[in-house]
Amino acid sequence: MHIRVRRETTYRYAEPAKAAIQKLALTPRNYDGQHVLDWRIDVDRDCRLRACEDAFGNVVHTIYVDGPLEALTTVVEGAVETFDTAGVARGAIERFPPELYLRETPLTEADPALCDFAREATARPAAALSKLHALVDALHEAVIVEEEPASGAGTAADVFARRRGAAQNLAHVFIACVRCLEMPARYVSGYALRADAGAAVHAWAEAHVPGLGWVGFDPTTGASPDETYIRVAVALDHLGAAPVRAAHAGGGEETTEVRVSVARAQSQFQSQS
Repeated sequence: MHIRVRRETTYRYAEPAKAAIQKLALTPRNYDGQHVLDWRIDVDRDCRLRACEDAFGNVVHTIYVDGPLEALTTVVEGAVETFDTAGVARGAIERFPPELYLRETPLTEADPALCDFAREATARPAAALSKLHALVDALHEAVIVEEEPASGAGTAADVFARRRGAAQNLAHVFIACVRCLEMPARYVSGYALRADAGAAVHAWAEAHVPGLGWVGFDPTTGASPDETYIRVAVALDHLGAAPVRAAHAGGGEETTEVRVSVARAQSQFQSQS
């Protein structure tokens, strides 16, 4: 499948900012499930743009802009050819052994209720892959999907207690459950081409299955990613794979406007916030 993505992000400052810096984890990489056809980043101001790889092997661009700035707009766009690999992420850049992804973070820390849920949901299947499919199906049934991240309920335990959350929240809950089962799991950020998904920006998780490798699971659908997904960045949680992290000197209050479109051929689904 041939998918085009365009993401425009505008930061506006109440007063002219002296300088701004942004870290963009918005550039996908090739692996067996996708091939990047073209990709570019445009900034509406003169700036210093530096590309590198982070610790997890994600492509990261850092933008440095000198002020005074009343607003700053960044456009990221490109095309990716995707393939259905049943969620298996073979051929991806791997910087660490799977065991690193057993590490808890504040966003993915589990409580007894989460661990009990994970063990109950996976009590019957014997194989690791079957357990994970049972878990993602049970989580999809147990938690209501919302379009926006849960306010005041950012941790996996909080989201599970509320039984509702956005894609990034559910990814954290799934990761916490998988780690309760003593299996490595990690966060994935990217895009999804689905008319009913709300925002085109998406998040899911991957778990490591012995003999198979990393396999994706999306609690918002209760299934594994297919050719309608574009995989961009991985990390221990959302903070490590956040699409944009920004800071500025001066400027007072900051407001952000994001427009994202994901399109296949003549079909196009848009989100605006």
